[in-house]
Amino acid sequence: MQIYEELKARGLIAQVTDEEVIRDLVNGGKATFYIGFDPTADSLHIGHFMALLLMRRLQQAGNKPIALVGGGTAMIGDPSGRTDMRKMMTVETIDHNVACFRRQMSRFIEFGPGKAQIVNNADWLRDLNFLEFMRDIGSCFSVNDMLRARCYVNRLEQGLSFLEFSYMLMQGYDFYRLYQDYGCNLEFGGDDQWSNMLAGTELIRKKLGKDASAMTINLLLKHDGTKMGKTAGGAIWLDPEKTSPFEFYQYWRNVDDADVLKFLRMMTFRPLEEIDEMKDWEGAQLNRAKELLAHDLTVLVHGEEEAEKAEAAARSLFAGGARAEIPTTVLHDEDFEDDQIGMIKILTKAGLATSNGDARRAIQQGGVKVNDQKVTDVYAKLDKAEIAKGETVVQKGKKNFKKLIVE
Repeated sequence: MQIYEELKARGLIAQVTDEEVIRDLVNGGKATFYIGFDPTADSLHIGHFMALLLMRRLQQAGNKPIALVGGGTAMIGDPSGRTDMRKMMTVETIDHNVACFRRQMSRFIEFGPGKAQIVNNADWLRDLNFLEFMRDIGSCFSVNDMLRARCYVNRLEQGLSFLEFSYMLMQGYDFYRLYQDYGCNLEFGGDDQWSNMLAGTELIRKKLGKDASAMTINLLLKHDGTKMGKTAGGAIWLDPEKTSPFEFYQYWRNVDDADVLKFLRMMTFRPLEEIDEMKDWEGAQLNRAKELLAHDLTVLVHGEEEAEKAEAAARSLFAGGARAEIPTTVLHDEDFEDDQIGMIKILTKAGLATSNGDARRAIQQGGVKVNDQKVTDVYAKLDKAEIAKGETVVQKGKKNFKKLIVE
């Protein structure tokens, strides 16, 4: 099976602009393709992870990836999938996040001469002359067409700033520059990006002619990075300081039964024949499939040693054994009042609840335990001296655990 057919079989492809051209490009190892990553945080997350795994598959088939880091577009913020405007970041914060992205990406893609490249769109966006850009590029876009774009529809009723409205022009210009400067002929993106992706192809057609646009095509990935990896404690990050290997492993170990085989196909490198043999697995066998998924993905992000430690910790936890690898929450003297701390405060402090109300509901619904004992009183408190022993583990639901320590 060639790479394009494998991508389809793994359920990764949602939509393409010209399937025959794309099939010939990627199967022949002739694609120079890009995926954009806006550095809105100092770590990549699971949505980025899926894109990086796709880049890895295509690179292994001889194609050349360009990881476009949005040091320029991050100054605007993509409105796709958003209900409000993103928080504005300083240039210093953006550049710091770009540096973090660069380090993390090297775990998944092989960079170097003739291999993958990291490009920063700050190189051409930050120094643009506004009037020249609007005359040269803005004149190629129809406001009528832009207003019909999926990425804007959800925001029109709630309010959309002109700053965000211009994002599509920036992303279209990215493809134009990559085509001109790097020979890029293909863009990939998540399923919230289709309108933005088409903007680049349309811009190249208008600026360089139809012959040029025949070599600029788009492939839509069947996922939405903005919806993946969300937990009560926030997003699932690739940085071990933000999401520990244990938490990362547990996220995948506890995915819904209906999603296990889908994620094995989309995200692991196991042969499809092996995954297909699992289609009738139930009970303990299905749990084994979840362990394989969690192990494979934790190895990719954190390495074999951390994956084995996370796996051992998870098994030990459910067997009532040692809990050394459970992620910790540090409490300080100021968190206590009269040497006690309330359960609601513990849950929010540990990232096991998003608010006091969320914490209260979790307790009332019977979803909170301390050292395997259910907590039913929303006013319950724990003693500082007991927590200081380092053996207190708080659990919310079946998936989320935090060990409490005092410093």
